[in-house]
Amino acid sequence: MNHRSLPFRLGVLYTLLLGGTFIFVGTAAFFGLQHYLRSNLRDSLTRRSTQVEQIVAQASSSGREFTIGQEIETRVAPEFNNRFVRVTRLPTQIIYRSGPPADRSFDPSAVGVRSAPEVIGRAPSTTEVDSALPLMIRSTTIEAESGTYRVELGVSIRSIDEVLGRLLNLLALLLPILLLCAAAGGYWLIKRALIPVDRLSQTAEQMSLQNPTLRLPVVRTGDALERLSISLNNMLGRLLDSVQTSRRFLADASHELRTPLTVIKGELQELTQEAPLQEDDLRERVGSVLEEVARLEHLVSGLLVLSRLDAGERRGEWVDVDLAELGMSTAEQMRLIAEDRGIAIDLSALGPAIVRGDRSQLKQIIVNLLDNAIRFTPRGGLVSVRTVADESGSVLEVSDTGIGIPPAAIPFVFDRFYRVDAARSREDGGAGLGLSIVKSIGAVHGAEVDVDSEVNRGSTFRVRFPRWPRATAGLPPAVREMIPMGSAKARARAGSNALLLPRR
Repeated sequence: MNHRSLPFRLGVLYTLLLGGTFIFVGTAAFFGLQHYLRSNLRDSLTRRSTQVEQIVAQASSSGREFTIGQEIETRVAPEFNNRFVRVTRLPTQIIYRSGPPADRSFDPSAVGVRSAPEVIGRAPSTTEVDSALPLMIRSTTIEAESGTYRVELGVSIRSIDEVLGRLLNLLALLLPILLLCAAAGGYWLIKRALIPVDRLSQTAEQMSLQNPTLRLPVVRTGDALERLSISLNNMLGRLLDSVQTSRRFLADASHELRTPLTVIKGELQELTQEAPLQEDDLRERVGSVLEEVARLEHLVSGLLVLSRLDAGERRGEWVDVDLAELGMSTAEQMRLIAEDRGIAIDLSALGPAIVRGDRSQLKQIIVNLLDNAIRFTPRGGLVSVRTVADESGSVLEVSDTGIGIPPAAIPFVFDRFYRVDAARSREDGGAGLGLSIVKSIGAVHGAEVDVDSEVNRGSTFRVRFPRWPRATAGLPPAVREMIPMGSAKARARAGSNALLLPRR
């Protein structure tokens, strides 16, 4: 038997608990019965003692003290009822003493003389147990015209002791048997209760990537075991999703890396195998290789960012960042890209919005959203950046008038390497990691990212940041000067950067 096993330890604890309960109940029953029997005997002594006291009081008041013994023999019959009666005129004159009881349970002559209780006001009474005889004796002192008397009346407690002795022997016999039954029964019950756990462990041993749909049996007990099995199944579902996502991510990454590598390999092979090329042809071939290298660099950078985000790595210190200021500076840096495509960037809706996070990562969100909007907006279109803060937090919105996203594709736009193939070529669509990076960075900062889009009408990407408490006095001067979006003062403060138009 494994002494460290859970059934054994629970069985021992169960046995100890049940044994302690048995001992407590047995002890309580023993002393309770003893108290009950002796209380009844004490009440009976009180009634009989009162009867003898009346006899003594009447006889002494009438001057017929010699009739006390006769009256007691007639009305109480102590020998027949196995009682002891002694009447003494204090200090030492014995008026009456009963003979041996019928059951010979005690010797009347062995009952010693007790000291008289002190008389204060009413005649006091005491009840004592003489365990040596054994007797329960009630002693009462009464005042009469002819003197002071002490009435002693006793009864054997041997029958009570015999009953209590039998009960004690019974408890001593039953307790080991009950403890043994409790230990065996507790161990069996615990083993039976742990059968569902054994089934769970057996099923868990059979789980592997070869049978990913296998789930633990749900024990319908309505307790913690059922909740545990459901939680483990939910965890297994999430793990399966993670494994499938990792597999899909690895396959997509391999595919994305293989294409530019194949192009680079082909170009280099042609360069080494063909005759000396003209300068223009050589430039074209080298330019093609450089484009693929740039694409590889962009892809590897995105993969590195995603791997760091997945690992929970956060570089840089978290500080309070003004999204309006960050959006304005980022849009200024991307102005040339927009101008080359003939796209305007509208910054007039930038309002004060303070969030707490890594400034470089927050900037990457804006860069990726702007790059995505510029990439899929036709020439002459408009890209708008809006920031606003309310009671729930801060919101960053990037809208465009581009080609939009089909409704069926919206749930997948944040998946890694996902492209809407009908509208996005490899040349325009990049690596398909930009929106995934936005989603991951948003998750790190506790933000929610969603999108509204209509085909040929444009898209709006919205990042909702949670509210961070901050005192107004601690805001930077540039932020304190900002007023609600869309006002004339905000546009005047933004100056020529509020609307970036393409160069003509």
